[in-house]
Amino acid sequence: MSKTEVSNSKKHVGPGRKHARQKRQPDERVRRTRQRLGSALVELIQEKPINDVTVQDVLDRASVGRSTFYLHYRDKDDLLLSQLEGFLEMMSTMLSIRNDQSDRVAPIEELFAHIGNETKLYRVLSDSGRLKDFFELAQGYFSRGIEKRLKESKRLKSISRDELSARACALAGSVLSLLRWWLDRGARESPHAMDKLFHRMVWKGLV
Repeated sequence: MSKTEVSNSKKHVGPGRKHARQKRQPDERVRRTRQRLGSALVELIQEKPINDVTVQDVLDRASVGRSTFYLHYRDKDDLLLSQLEGFLEMMSTMLSIRNDQSDRVAPIEELFAHIGNETKLYRVLSDSGRLKDFFELAQGYFSRGIEKRLKESKRLKSISRDELSARACALAGSVLSLLRWWLDRGARESPHAMDKLFHRMVWKGLV
């Protein structure tokens, strides 16, 4: 290849790479903006009653403009639900994304450890009446996540698809019942012990 061809090649590739970077930037900016807004709201509702927190409070804490906020969310409650959904999506799909080779159907240890470290936020949701929203969302997310894990398991080949879905729904309910029981008792058992307990119940009931 001649020097002229090399030079022309560089001129051709350079703008393409620059364009690719520019194309990726809006997604990254959106992610960072949503992260700042979510973190600001979580901080604020632990400082004062959630009903006293305004959209302007969130904007001031996050250093985000009002018009930008309304590009992404309808109101404060929409932002809160988005934060809960993001957390539940991450937790409910964690094992499948990791390609975890164990027999665990839900990341109980990770879920309980995280919520155990956020007991103040849990109380805020409970006191404000938003805990019901969290558990309703969690039921759906964990039903789907557990069903996927059961399909991935080689131990349940004889179970029909409908029965698998029903069992996943029941197991998701068990996750949330166990979480409530654990928190109501003061989270005395370790998240690891709760994971072992849950999965003993899962496989004794399924196999």
